[in-house]
Amino acid sequence: MNISDQAEHRVSIYTDGACSGNPGPGGWAAVLFWRDTKKEISGFAEETTNQRMELMAAIRGLAALKKPCGVDLFSDSAYLINAFQKKWLMAWQRNGWKNSKKEPVANQDLWEELLELAGVHAVVWHKVRGHADNVHNNRCDELARAEIKAAL
Repeated sequence: MNISDQAEHRVSIYTDGACSGNPGPGGWAAVLFWRDTKKEISGFAEETTNQRMELMAAIRGLAALKKPCGVDLFSDSAYLINAFQKKWLMAWQRNGWKNSKKEPVANQDLWEELLELAGVHAVVWHKVRGHADNVHNNRCDELARAEIKAAL
């Protein structure tokens, strides 16, 4: 993607995941912004973990894009953001999907899906403080929790 395409197709995505119990029923949500357009998406998983829901929110947010974009992806999940910013994913792949303790990386299936989607776009990963003053992150939290509540 060239720079002019990135500017034309620059999207902001806010994501969050939630779980009632860990593991337990979970919800994920993403709020996407492009120009003056806002789109909210969310979903539910019956038996999952909070980390899986955080990853699923990012996956579904990126999957909602119809063409390659420049993306600013915001999450309160250190697990998600650090995997990209601190190059954990590169190390895990280089080590055959083993972590620093030589154990299998949790959620490898979702990491692989997320890597594939992120490879389509020019993603910049941003850490935001959870349950604080970020209105879009708070909205994602509301949507994810509403998915759990609706299913129970």
